[in-house]
Amino acid sequence: MKSTGVVRRIDELGRIVLPVSIRQNMDINEKDALEIFIDGDRIILQKYQPSCIFCTNADNVVYYNSKRICTDCLAKIKEQF
Repeated sequence: MKSTGVVRRIDELGRIVLPVSIRQNMDINEKDALEIFIDGDRIILQKYQPSCIFCTNADNVVYYNSKRICTDCLAKIKEQF
């Protein structure tokens, strides 16, 4: 995990502001949805993509290396190796 050196305080409504440099680097735009994960004592924010990153199919989607991939595309990847 890469440290950015950026520290933000949570406001009275429980909000934080993501710096513009991080949003640009991660291609996060206004109104984009972020998914929240808990990993032990860590909170992880990830841009929400409910469909396969290859074919945009939203059916039978699984996680593979922390990316959403439909089972059809995953089978095609496995065939190549």
